[in-house]
Amino acid sequence: MAEPIHATIDEQIKKDDVVLYMKGTPVFPMCGFSAGVVQVLSQLDVKFQAYNVLDDQDIREGIKSYSNWPTIPQLYVKGEFVGGFDIVREMAESGELQAMLEEKGVAA
Repeated sequence: MAEPIHATIDEQIKKDDVVLYMKGTPVFPMCGFSAGVVQVLSQLDVKFQAYNVLDDQDIREGIKSYSNWPTIPQLYVKGEFVGGFDIVREMAESGELQAMLEEKGVAA
């Protein structure tokens, strides 16, 4: 099961510059951590593609093995795994996230 879902996730991550796997949607997050990442990205005016893992159990489980990270939300920038809410928040507070986005050519 992991192989086909990993291929799907790989395609999703490569299709958009910034990808967020979250519980719920950006407009209606279903967990506080997902809402937190959406808030950080919105404050930075970053366009992103969100995937609601609650809509697809294969994606929900597959993303954890894909990244070797046990929790959701998960943020990817230009195909690179950034982290979950705590990491994203800390990076934004330190300016590291903005620098990473700029370095990778992601328009904010």
